[in-house]
Amino acid sequence: MHPMLNTAVRAARRGATVIQRASNNIEFITPEKKGHNDFVTEVDRAAEQAIIETILEAYPTHAIQAEESGSRGNSEYVWVIDPLDGTTNFLHGFPQYAVSIALMHRDIVTQAVVYDPCRNDLFTATRGVGAFLNDRRIRVSKTRELADSLIGTGFPYTEFQNLDAYTAIFRDMTQKAAGVRRPGAAALDLAYVACGRFDGFFEFGLKPHDIAAGSLLVTEAGGLMTDFSGEEKFLESGNVLCGTPRVFGQMLQVIRQHL
Repeated sequence: MHPMLNTAVRAARRGATVIQRASNNIEFITPEKKGHNDFVTEVDRAAEQAIIETILEAYPTHAIQAEESGSRGNSEYVWVIDPLDGTTNFLHGFPQYAVSIALMHRDIVTQAVVYDPCRNDLFTATRGVGAFLNDRRIRVSKTRELADSLIGTGFPYTEFQNLDAYTAIFRDMTQKAAGVRRPGAAALDLAYVACGRFDGFFEFGLKPHDIAAGSLLVTEAGGLMTDFSGEEKFLESGNVLCGTPRVFGQMLQVIRQHL
């Protein structure tokens, strides 16, 4: 395992320890609102601090871009951190949330970890080396037709300017696919595409910390990932489409009809 990836794994596990300890006392957690349907808790902040401390112990000159504490440092190496992707799920005891950590070198994601503490699923990737689930090499599914595909998505929940377009896309995707699911943690949704649990995924308005790690998992597992224009600008736009090579193209056709 690459030394920087090994650090990311240690950091993810430390953050997850904070989260799982708190999961036994959810009724005592008081969430704060960052915006409409957008929550943060002391658990997010404590997990993020544990992750950052672990990374900076190993790489004190690297920069940090974290969901709750923002950006710090100036370096060509930037760690992009979501300490608890799926906070709303966590607050309701719904076991679908994860720690997401990516390392970007000169604006290119080179290392990725998505860790699901509920299932002890550790997804990792190093650029050019491949994607793994608990040390087992993973690939996207072999599904070729949208009609045979299970598709993941995320509903708009904080900003609704794209709600009409999303609703139209969702209607068509539901009619054309074998099934559509909305688990509520984008980092895990992308990891599920990488390991073949989903055949594709789409969502509007995500943040870099939601998708940076998952994007490397998908591409290293042989999938395609772009924005809704078919360009690799999803980190800037937040609009994400990914899937197996054949299913991706069919999903893109559906989406383009409504944008």
